[in-house]
This record gives sequence, structure tokens and C-alpha cells, in this order.
Amino acid sequence: QVQLVESGGGLVQAGESLRLSCAASGSTFSVMGWYRQAPGKQRELVASINSGGDTNYANSVKGRFTISRDNAQNTVYLQMNSLNPEDTAVYYCNGRFSWSAYNYWGQGTQVTVSS
Repeated sequence: QVQLVESGGGLVQAGESLRLSCAASGSTFSVMGWYRQAPGKQRELVASINSGGDTNYANSVKGRFTISRDNAQNTVYLQMNSLNPEDTAVYYCNGRFSWSAYNYWGQGTQVTVSS
């Protein structure tokens, strides 16, 4: 059974921080990442990290967000600093294996930033 479970979302004011966690069960993913989707918009990549620690960020979050990974615990984190209302969205955890292009998704966690 492969499952991804997110936690850490909530309601914060602009300028504050949140840390999201995603616990994965089953085999170790080759690449894990965080996506987000706001109402009326398509789901977009926020950050990703491979098993070697290489990272990729959306331009809108560079310098503010940091993705990290604990391979032993099969968990990925997203530290979000200097949050602004444009970051408001449902954040989803994503995982992929090296032998398949299939995407596994968590159920999402709501992040709301007020001004």
C-alpha cells in the first residue's frame, strides 16, 4: 500500500511561517514534491526534491520556501517563511518512483494567509 499523508496547514497572518510535513508509506520515492492549487486555478509545482537531495523551486517561492527530505523516515517537509496571501491554497504532497511516471498524491492540507 502506497500512501501520502500531509499535515501542518493552517491559518496564519502575512509574514508568518508554517512547516508542512508529508509522511509516505511503502517504497521510497525517487522524487517527491509539493504542489498547490488555489480556487479557479490549475495545480502548480511549488518545490521538488530527488533522492540525492537536488531541489527545484517555483520562482514565486524562491528564497522563502525550503524543501527537505528524510529518506530514512520516508518523509518530506516544506518550510514556508514570509507567507503572503498569494500563497493561500491547498497544498498537496506528490511522489514518483524511478520506474514509472505515475504520480501518487496526498489528500491535501489547507494553507490560508490573511493580510
